[in-house]
Amino acid sequence: MKPTTISKIFLFAGLSNILGVLIFSKFFTNDVMMEAQPMVMGHFGLIAIILWGLAYIAVRQTYTSVPWLLAVFVIEKLVYVLVWLSWLYSNSLSGLYDQDIFAGLFFSIYGLNDLLFGLFFGFVFLKVRRRVMSH
Repeated sequence: MKPTTISKIFLFAGLSNILGVLIFSKFFTNDVMMEAQPMVMGHFGLIAIILWGLAYIAVRQTYTSVPWLLAVFVIEKLVYVLVWLSWLYSNSLSGLYDQDIFAGLFFSIYGLNDLLFGLFFGFVFLKVRRRVMSH
């Protein structure tokens, strides 16, 4: 994968976090979404997700210099995937859709989104570490 492609995916990951939160939370007014998983998707959690998005964007040109930060991104995404799976196991997506379509859509996709970007960050981490170790 070319460095320019990797950089673009970092940008896309960041925008996904930022715009995903702003759109699906209806600019922090979607009480259904925030109450469905308040410890993770409450106001503080949503702000944290935006901050993670800004971090992805901040390293998109310099990711090769911060391999261990990439590992942190992988762990962060893994945590969100596990939390999402736990939520799916004990909650009803259809009930959430009945209350608010944005909340239903968000909870349908956020874990899959995090899984895909987590795999991407893992791939980039391994690629950067291999390059560093071969020098």
